[in-house]
Amino acid sequence: MNDIQIGLIGFGNIGAGVVKLLRENADVIRGKVGVGIVLKRIADLDITTDRGVPVDAGVLTTSVDDIFNDPDISVVIELVGGYEPAKSFVLKAIEKGKHIVTANKALLALHGTEIYAAADRKGVEVQFEAAVGGGIPVLTAIKGNLAANNVTSVFGIMNGTCNYILTRMTQEGADFTAMLQVAQQLGYAEPDPTFDVEGVDTAHKLAVLISLCFGTRIDFKDIYTEGISRISALDVKFAAQFGYRIKLLAIGKCVDGVIEARVHPTMIPLDSPLADINGVFNAIRLSGDFVGPVMFSGRGAGQNPTASAIVGDLIGLSRSMKAGAGRRMAPLGFLDDQITTLPVKPMSEMVSKYLLRFSALDKPGVLAAITGSLGTHGISIESMVQTARESADAAAVPIVIMTHEAREGAVLAALAETDRCDFICEATRFIRIEDNLE
Repeated sequence: MNDIQIGLIGFGNIGAGVVKLLRENADVIRGKVGVGIVLKRIADLDITTDRGVPVDAGVLTTSVDDIFNDPDISVVIELVGGYEPAKSFVLKAIEKGKHIVTANKALLALHGTEIYAAADRKGVEVQFEAAVGGGIPVLTAIKGNLAANNVTSVFGIMNGTCNYILTRMTQEGADFTAMLQVAQQLGYAEPDPTFDVEGVDTAHKLAVLISLCFGTRIDFKDIYTEGISRISALDVKFAAQFGYRIKLLAIGKCVDGVIEARVHPTMIPLDSPLADINGVFNAIRLSGDFVGPVMFSGRGAGQNPTASAIVGDLIGLSRSMKAGAGRRMAPLGFLDDQITTLPVKPMSEMVSKYLLRFSALDKPGVLAAITGSLGTHGISIESMVQTARESADAAAVPIVIMTHEAREGAVLAALAETDRCDFICEATRFIRIEDNLE
Protein backbone atom coordinates (compact mmCIF):
# COMPACT_ATOMS: atom_id res chain seq x y z
CA MET A 1 0.00 0.00 0.00
CA ASN A 2 1.17 3.53 -0.74
CA ASP A 3 1.82 6.10 1.98
CA ILE A 4 -1.21 7.68 3.70
CA GLN A 5 -1.55 11.30 2.59
CA ILE A 6 -3.18 13.84 4.85
CA GLY A 7 -4.22 17.48 4.84
CA LEU A 8 -3.96 19.87 7.77
CA ILE A 9 -6.26 22.88 8.23
CA GLY A 10 -4.90 25.34 10.79
CA PHE A 11 -1.15 25.87 11.18
CA GLY A 12 -0.99 27.36 14.66
CA ASN A 13 0.87 26.10 17.70
CA ILE A 14 -0.74 22.65 17.71
CA GLY A 15 -0.47 22.31 13.94
CA ALA A 16 3.24 23.04 14.16
CA GLY A 17 3.50 20.32 16.81
CA VAL A 18 1.85 17.82 14.48
CA VAL A 19 4.28 18.70 11.67
CA LYS A 20 7.21 18.39 14.06
CA LEU A 21 6.10 14.98 15.34
CA LEU A 22 5.44 13.58 11.87
CA ARG A 23 8.90 14.68 10.74
CA GLU A 24 10.94 13.69 13.80
CA ASN A 25 9.25 10.32 14.39
CA ALA A 26 8.61 9.36 10.76
CA ASP A 27 10.66 6.16 11.07
CA VAL A 28 8.94 5.19 14.32
CA ILE A 29 5.52 5.70 12.71
CA ARG A 30 6.43 3.76 9.58
CA GLY A 31 7.74 0.91 11.72
CA LYS A 32 4.42 0.67 13.57
CA VAL A 33 2.06 1.20 10.64
CA GLY A 34 3.93 -0.32 7.72
CA VAL A 35 3.49 2.76 5.56
CA GLY A 36 4.41 6.41 5.94
CA ILE A 37 2.02 9.20 6.96
CA VAL A 38 2.75 12.07 4.61
CA LEU A 39 1.58 15.64 5.17
CA LYS A 40 0.67 16.68 1.63
CA ARG A 41 -1.07 20.00 2.25
CA ILE A 42 -1.31 22.61 5.04
CA ALA A 43 -4.00 25.28 4.70
CA ASP A 44 -3.88 28.49 6.71
CA LEU A 45 -4.64 32.15 6.08
CA ASP A 46 -1.10 32.99 7.19
CA ILE A 47 1.54 30.98 5.34
CA THR A 48 4.42 33.41 5.78
CA THR A 49 5.01 33.39 9.54
CA ASP A 50 7.78 31.05 10.64
CA ARG A 51 6.30 28.30 12.85
CA GLY A 52 9.71 26.94 13.80
CA VAL A 53 9.34 23.74 11.78
CA PRO A 54 10.53 23.14 8.18
CA VAL A 55 7.83 22.57 5.57
CA ASP A 56 8.52 21.28 2.07
CA ALA A 57 7.94 23.62 -0.84
CA GLY A 58 4.43 23.49 -2.26
CA VAL A 59 2.82 22.13 0.92
CA LEU A 60 1.47 25.45 2.22
CA THR A 61 -1.69 26.96 0.75
CA THR A 62 -4.24 29.60 1.72
CA SER A 63 -7.09 27.66 0.08
CA VAL A 64 -8.78 24.81 1.94
CA ASP A 65 -10.18 23.66 -1.40
CA ASP A 66 -6.68 22.47 -2.29
CA ILE A 67 -7.20 19.88 0.44
CA PHE A 68 -10.86 19.06 -0.21
CA ASN A 69 -10.34 18.59 -3.95
CA ASP A 70 -7.20 16.47 -3.73
CA PRO A 71 -8.25 12.83 -4.27
CA ASP A 72 -4.97 11.55 -2.80
CA ILE A 73 -5.68 13.11 0.61
CA SER A 74 -7.68 10.59 2.65
CA VAL A 75 -7.55 12.21 6.11
CA VAL A 76 -8.13 15.84 7.11
CA ILE A 77 -6.90 17.23 10.43
CA GLU A 78 -8.99 20.19 11.62
CA LEU A 79 -7.14 22.50 14.01
CA VAL A 80 -8.94 25.77 13.34
CA GLY A 81 -10.81 25.66 16.65
CA GLY A 82 -14.15 27.23 17.53
CA TYR A 83 -17.46 26.68 15.78
CA GLU A 84 -17.13 28.34 12.38
CA PRO A 85 -15.57 27.96 9.89
CA ALA A 86 -14.42 24.72 11.56
CA LYS A 87 -17.85 23.11 11.28
CA SER A 88 -18.15 23.91 7.58
CA PHE A 89 -14.64 22.63 6.92
CA VAL A 90 -15.30 19.33 8.69
CA LEU A 91 -18.64 18.75 6.97
CA LYS A 92 -17.17 19.52 3.55
CA ALA A 93 -14.25 17.16 4.12
CA ILE A 94 -16.68 14.41 5.17
CA GLU A 95 -18.80 15.05 2.08
CA LYS A 96 -15.65 14.52 0.03
CA GLY A 97 -15.23 11.11 1.68
CA LYS A 98 -12.29 12.02 3.89
CA HIS A 99 -11.73 10.82 7.45
CA ILE A 100 -11.51 13.51 10.16
CA VAL A 101 -9.10 14.01 13.04
CA THR A 102 -9.83 17.01 15.28
CA ALA A 103 -8.94 18.44 18.67
CA ASN A 104 -11.98 20.74 18.65
CA LYS A 105 -14.00 19.95 21.80
CA ALA A 106 -16.19 23.04 21.40
CA LEU A 107 -17.25 21.96 17.91
CA LEU A 108 -18.05 18.42 19.02
CA ALA A 109 -19.89 19.56 22.17
CA LEU A 110 -22.29 21.72 20.18
CA HIS A 111 -22.37 20.11 16.73
CA GLY A 112 -21.14 16.57 17.28
CA THR A 113 -24.48 14.93 16.50
CA GLU A 114 -24.64 16.55 13.05
CA ILE A 115 -21.00 15.73 12.30
CA TYR A 116 -21.29 12.10 13.41
CA ALA A 117 -24.43 11.61 11.31
CA ALA A 118 -22.69 13.02 8.23
CA ALA A 119 -19.74 10.69 8.81
CA ASP A 120 -22.10 7.71 9.13
CA ARG A 121 -23.73 8.53 5.80
CA LYS A 122 -20.37 8.73 4.03
CA GLY A 123 -18.81 5.76 5.81
CA VAL A 124 -15.86 7.71 7.22
CA GLU A 125 -14.43 8.01 10.71
CA VAL A 126 -14.21 10.99 13.06
CA GLN A 127 -11.40 10.72 15.60
CA PHE A 128 -10.90 13.24 18.40
CA GLU A 129 -8.65 11.87 21.14
CA ALA A 130 -6.96 15.27 21.56
CA ALA A 131 -10.29 16.99 22.31
CA VAL A 132 -10.30 15.79 25.93
CA GLY A 133 -7.24 15.64 28.14
CA GLY A 134 -4.61 16.56 25.55
CA GLY A 135 -2.14 13.69 25.44
CA ILE A 136 -4.09 11.48 27.88
CA PRO A 137 -5.47 8.49 25.89
CA VAL A 138 -8.77 8.28 27.75
CA LEU A 139 -11.23 8.40 24.84
CA THR A 140 -9.53 5.55 23.01
CA ALA A 141 -9.65 3.51 26.21
CA ILE A 142 -13.37 4.18 26.70
CA LYS A 143 -14.17 3.15 23.12
CA GLY A 144 -11.73 0.24 23.15
CA ASN A 145 -10.45 -1.73 26.11
CA LEU A 146 -13.22 -0.49 28.44
CA ALA A 147 -16.02 -0.94 25.90
CA ALA A 148 -17.48 -4.02 27.62
CA ASN A 149 -18.32 -2.01 30.76
CA ASN A 150 -21.38 -0.08 31.72
CA VAL A 151 -19.78 3.18 32.85
CA THR A 152 -21.61 4.64 35.82
CA SER A 153 -19.63 7.81 36.53
CA VAL A 154 -16.88 10.01 35.17
CA PHE A 155 -15.06 12.78 37.03
CA GLY A 156 -12.46 15.06 35.50
CA ILE A 157 -9.97 17.80 36.26
CA MET A 158 -9.70 18.93 32.67
CA ASN A 159 -8.51 22.52 32.56
CA GLY A 160 -4.85 23.17 33.28
CA THR A 161 -5.37 26.90 33.76
CA CYS A 162 -7.90 26.42 36.55
CA ASN A 163 -5.94 23.62 38.14
CA TYR A 164 -2.78 25.70 38.16
CA ILE A 165 -4.56 28.66 39.76
CA LEU A 166 -6.25 26.52 42.44
CA THR A 167 -2.99 24.71 43.16
CA ARG A 168 -1.15 27.99 43.73
CA MET A 169 -4.02 29.32 45.85
CA THR A 170 -3.82 26.17 47.99
CA GLN A 171 -0.05 26.25 48.35
CA GLU A 172 0.33 29.97 48.99
CA GLY A 173 -2.94 31.06 50.58
CA ALA A 174 -3.33 33.61 47.78
CA ASP A 175 -6.50 34.95 46.22
CA PHE A 176 -7.82 34.13 42.76
CA THR A 177 -6.99 37.45 41.07
CA ALA A 178 -3.32 37.35 42.05
CA MET A 179 -2.86 33.76 40.86
CA LEU A 180 -4.69 34.42 37.60
CA GLN A 181 -2.20 37.18 36.87
CA VAL A 182 0.69 34.79 37.55
CA ALA A 183 -0.87 32.18 35.24
CA GLN A 184 -1.18 34.80 32.50
CA GLN A 185 2.44 35.90 32.94
CA LEU A 186 3.59 32.28 32.58
CA GLY A 187 1.43 31.67 29.52
CA TYR A 188 -0.89 29.19 31.26
CA ALA A 189 -3.87 31.54 30.94
CA GLU A 190 -5.06 33.53 27.94
CA PRO A 191 -5.31 37.35 28.03
CA ASP A 192 -9.07 36.75 28.07
CA PRO A 193 -9.35 33.68 30.35
CA THR A 194 -13.16 33.55 30.47
CA PHE A 195 -13.66 30.19 28.72
CA ASP A 196 -11.17 28.57 31.08
CA VAL A 197 -11.89 30.13 34.48
CA GLU A 198 -15.68 30.18 34.05
CA GLY A 199 -15.76 26.45 33.28
CA VAL A 200 -16.86 26.57 29.63
CA ASP A 201 -13.81 24.72 28.31
CA THR A 202 -14.30 21.98 30.90
CA ALA A 203 -18.01 21.73 30.06
CA HIS A 204 -17.19 21.22 26.37
CA LYS A 205 -14.99 18.28 27.33
CA LEU A 206 -17.60 16.87 29.71
CA ALA A 207 -20.18 16.89 26.91
CA VAL A 208 -17.88 14.69 24.82
CA LEU A 209 -17.16 12.35 27.75
CA ILE A 210 -20.82 11.93 28.67
CA SER A 211 -21.71 10.90 25.12
CA LEU A 212 -18.89 8.34 25.04
CA CYS A 213 -19.46 6.96 28.52
CA PHE A 214 -23.25 6.75 28.52
CA GLY A 215 -24.19 6.55 24.83
CA THR A 216 -26.44 9.59 24.97
CA ARG A 217 -26.79 12.86 23.14
CA ILE A 218 -26.59 15.85 25.45
CA ASP A 219 -27.54 19.43 24.79
CA PHE A 220 -24.63 21.60 25.87
CA LYS A 221 -26.93 24.11 27.55
CA ASP A 222 -28.11 21.34 29.91
CA ILE A 223 -24.66 21.07 31.49
CA TYR A 224 -24.58 23.18 34.65
CA THR A 225 -21.42 25.30 34.41
CA GLU A 226 -19.77 27.35 37.15
CA GLY A 227 -16.17 28.53 37.21
CA ILE A 228 -13.59 29.34 39.86
CA SER A 229 -13.53 33.15 39.73
CA ARG A 230 -15.47 33.46 43.00
CA ILE A 231 -13.29 31.05 44.97
CA SER A 232 -11.36 32.91 47.67
CA ALA A 233 -8.36 32.15 49.81
CA LEU A 234 -10.80 31.84 52.72
CA ASP A 235 -12.72 29.09 50.89
CA VAL A 236 -9.48 27.19 50.28
CA LYS A 237 -8.47 27.60 53.93
CA PHE A 238 -11.76 26.26 55.32
CA ALA A 239 -11.84 23.39 52.82
CA ALA A 240 -8.42 22.27 54.08
CA GLN A 241 -9.59 22.62 57.68
CA PHE A 242 -12.38 20.14 56.98
CA GLY A 243 -10.02 17.74 55.16
CA TYR A 244 -10.74 18.69 51.55
CA ARG A 245 -9.13 20.33 48.53
CA ILE A 246 -11.00 22.48 46.00
CA LYS A 247 -10.82 21.50 42.33
CA LEU A 248 -12.80 22.55 39.27
CA LEU A 249 -14.46 19.19 38.70
CA ALA A 250 -16.43 17.91 35.74
CA ILE A 251 -19.01 15.40 36.94
CA GLY A 252 -20.98 12.97 34.82
CA LYS A 253 -23.18 10.25 36.32
CA CYS A 254 -25.82 7.90 35.00
CA VAL A 255 -28.22 6.66 37.66
CA ASP A 256 -31.40 4.80 36.71
CA GLY A 257 -31.29 6.22 33.20
CA VAL A 258 -30.92 9.84 34.33
CA ILE A 259 -27.80 11.89 33.66
CA GLU A 260 -26.03 14.26 36.02
CA ALA A 261 -23.93 16.74 34.02
CA ARG A 262 -22.23 19.53 35.92
CA VAL A 263 -19.02 21.54 36.15
CA HIS A 264 -18.26 23.54 39.29
CA PRO A 265 -15.72 24.06 42.06
CA THR A 266 -15.88 20.95 44.22
CA MET A 267 -14.40 19.93 47.54
CA ILE A 268 -12.85 16.47 47.27
CA PRO A 269 -11.26 14.50 50.12
CA LEU A 270 -7.51 14.89 50.60
CA ASP A 271 -7.05 11.11 50.34
CA SER A 272 -8.65 10.99 46.87
CA PRO A 273 -6.20 10.46 43.98
CA LEU A 274 -7.79 13.44 42.22
CA ALA A 275 -6.80 15.71 45.11
CA ASP A 276 -3.14 15.15 44.22
CA ILE A 277 -3.50 16.30 40.59
CA ASN A 278 -1.71 19.62 40.72
CA GLY A 279 -0.43 22.39 38.48
CA VAL A 280 -1.32 22.16 34.80
CA PHE A 281 -1.92 18.41 34.92
CA ASN A 282 -5.30 16.87 34.06
CA ALA A 283 -6.98 13.67 35.24
CA ILE A 284 -10.09 11.70 34.33
CA ARG A 285 -11.44 9.06 36.70
CA LEU A 286 -14.27 6.76 35.64
CA SER A 287 -15.98 3.70 37.04
CA GLY A 288 -17.20 0.70 35.10
CA ASP A 289 -19.36 -2.11 36.43
CA PHE A 290 -16.67 -4.75 35.80
CA VAL A 291 -13.39 -2.83 35.75
CA GLY A 292 -14.18 -0.66 38.77
CA PRO A 293 -12.50 2.75 39.15
CA VAL A 294 -9.82 3.68 36.60
CA MET A 295 -7.90 6.95 36.46
CA PHE A 296 -5.92 8.55 33.64
CA SER A 297 -3.66 11.52 34.23
CA GLY A 298 -1.06 13.56 32.39
CA ARG A 299 -0.53 16.83 30.58
CA GLY A 300 -3.92 17.98 29.37
CA ALA A 301 -2.72 20.63 26.92
CA GLY A 302 0.34 21.96 25.17
CA GLN A 303 1.89 21.51 21.76
CA ASN A 304 3.60 18.16 22.19
CA PRO A 305 0.99 16.22 24.24
CA THR A 306 -1.82 17.37 21.94
CA ALA A 307 0.21 16.52 18.83
CA SER A 308 0.85 13.07 20.31
CA ALA A 309 -2.90 12.42 20.56
CA ILE A 310 -3.60 13.73 17.06
CA VAL A 311 -0.91 11.61 15.44
CA GLY A 312 -2.10 8.64 17.50
CA ASP A 313 -5.48 9.03 15.82
CA LEU A 314 -3.74 9.25 12.45
CA ILE A 315 -1.90 6.00 13.14
CA GLY A 316 -5.15 4.24 14.08
CA LEU A 317 -6.85 5.41 10.90
CA SER A 318 -3.83 4.46 8.81
CA ARG A 319 -3.80 0.94 10.21
CA SER A 320 -7.49 0.55 9.36
CA MET A 321 -6.99 1.85 5.82
CA LYS A 322 -3.96 -0.37 5.31
CA ALA A 323 -6.05 -3.37 6.37
CA GLY A 324 -8.95 -2.28 4.15
CA ALA A 325 -11.20 -2.04 7.21
CA GLY A 326 -13.01 1.14 6.13
CA ARG A 327 -15.08 2.66 8.92
CA ARG A 328 -14.06 0.41 11.78
CA MET A 329 -15.68 2.28 14.68
CA ALA A 330 -18.52 4.75 15.17
CA PRO A 331 -17.30 8.07 16.63
CA LEU A 332 -18.82 7.49 20.08
CA GLY A 333 -18.02 3.78 20.25
CA PHE A 334 -21.74 2.89 20.23
CA LEU A 335 -23.50 1.88 17.05
CA ASP A 336 -25.16 5.00 15.67
CA ASP A 337 -28.69 3.62 16.05
CA GLN A 338 -27.98 2.79 19.71
CA ILE A 339 -27.34 6.38 20.78
CA THR A 340 -30.18 7.56 23.01
CA THR A 341 -31.25 10.86 24.53
CA LEU A 342 -31.39 10.39 28.29
CA PRO A 343 -32.95 13.02 30.58
CA VAL A 344 -30.65 15.33 32.53
CA LYS A 345 -31.33 15.84 36.23
CA PRO A 346 -32.09 19.50 37.10
CA MET A 347 -29.57 21.05 39.48
CA SER A 348 -32.38 21.78 41.94
CA GLU A 349 -32.82 18.00 42.36
CA MET A 350 -29.12 17.25 42.73
CA VAL A 351 -28.13 15.84 46.14
CA SER A 352 -24.78 16.65 47.71
CA LYS A 353 -23.03 17.73 50.86
CA TYR A 354 -22.28 21.45 51.06
CA LEU A 355 -19.86 23.80 52.72
CA LEU A 356 -21.75 27.00 53.60
CA ARG A 357 -19.83 30.14 54.53
CA PHE A 358 -21.96 32.84 56.14
CA SER A 359 -20.67 36.34 56.78
CA ALA A 360 -22.67 37.45 59.82
CA LEU A 361 -22.71 40.09 62.53
CA ASP A 362 -21.17 38.94 65.78
CA LYS A 363 -24.18 39.17 68.08
CA PRO A 364 -26.41 36.80 70.09
CA GLY A 365 -29.03 34.72 68.30
CA VAL A 366 -27.39 34.72 64.87
CA LEU A 367 -26.21 31.12 64.94
CA ALA A 368 -29.57 29.90 66.22
CA ALA A 369 -31.36 31.74 63.41
CA ILE A 370 -29.10 30.25 60.75
CA THR A 371 -29.35 26.68 62.02
CA GLY A 372 -33.09 27.09 62.50
CA SER A 373 -33.55 28.13 58.87
CA LEU A 374 -31.48 25.20 57.66
CA GLY A 375 -33.52 22.83 59.81
CA THR A 376 -36.79 24.24 58.47
CA HIS A 377 -35.68 23.26 54.98
CA GLY A 378 -34.61 19.76 56.02
CA ILE A 379 -30.86 20.43 56.01
CA SER A 380 -28.91 18.80 58.80
CA ILE A 381 -25.48 19.91 60.00
CA GLU A 382 -22.46 17.59 60.07
CA SER A 383 -19.92 20.03 61.52
CA MET A 384 -19.37 23.73 62.06
CA VAL A 385 -16.64 26.31 62.63
CA GLN A 386 -17.15 29.84 63.94
CA THR A 387 -14.05 32.01 64.02
CA ALA A 388 -13.28 35.27 65.73
CA ARG A 389 -13.32 38.58 63.90
CA GLU A 390 -10.20 39.17 61.82
CA SER A 391 -9.79 42.60 63.45
CA ALA A 392 -11.48 44.70 66.08
CA ASP A 393 -12.92 46.90 63.33
CA ALA A 394 -14.46 44.03 61.40
CA ALA A 395 -18.24 43.87 61.79
CA ALA A 396 -18.71 40.37 60.39
CA VAL A 397 -17.40 36.94 61.35
CA PRO A 398 -17.37 33.85 59.14
CA ILE A 399 -19.63 31.01 60.21
CA VAL A 400 -18.76 27.86 58.26
CA ILE A 401 -21.13 24.89 58.21
CA MET A 402 -20.72 21.52 56.55
CA THR A 403 -24.05 19.86 55.87
CA HIS A 404 -25.05 16.28 55.47
CA GLU A 405 -26.39 15.38 52.04
CA ALA A 406 -29.15 17.74 51.00
CA ARG A 407 -31.14 18.61 47.90
CA GLU A 408 -29.77 21.67 46.16
CA GLY A 409 -33.17 23.28 45.80
CA ALA A 410 -33.62 23.13 49.57
CA VAL A 411 -30.16 24.59 50.17
CA LEU A 412 -30.80 27.51 47.83
CA ALA A 413 -34.18 28.18 49.46
CA ALA A 414 -32.60 28.21 52.93
CA LEU A 415 -29.80 30.55 51.84
CA ALA A 416 -32.26 32.90 50.15
CA GLU A 417 -34.11 33.08 53.46
CA THR A 418 -31.07 33.70 55.65
CA ASP A 419 -29.49 36.18 53.22
CA ARG A 420 -32.53 38.43 53.67
CA CYS A 421 -31.81 38.73 57.40
CA ASP A 422 -30.28 41.99 58.64
CA PHE A 423 -27.46 40.13 60.42
CA ILE A 424 -26.04 38.73 57.14
CA CYS A 425 -23.40 41.08 55.72
CA GLU A 426 -22.94 39.57 52.24
CA ALA A 427 -24.36 36.80 50.09
CA THR A 428 -23.57 33.39 51.54
CA ARG A 429 -21.00 31.33 49.65
CA PHE A 430 -21.46 27.60 49.16
CA ILE A 431 -19.30 24.88 47.65
CA ARG A 432 -20.49 21.40 46.75
CA ILE A 433 -18.70 18.35 48.18
CA GLU A 434 -18.08 14.98 46.50
CA ASP A 435 -17.05 12.32 49.00
CA ASN A 436 -17.70 9.31 46.76
CA LEU A 437 -15.69 9.51 43.54
CA GLU A 438 -16.55 5.98 42.36
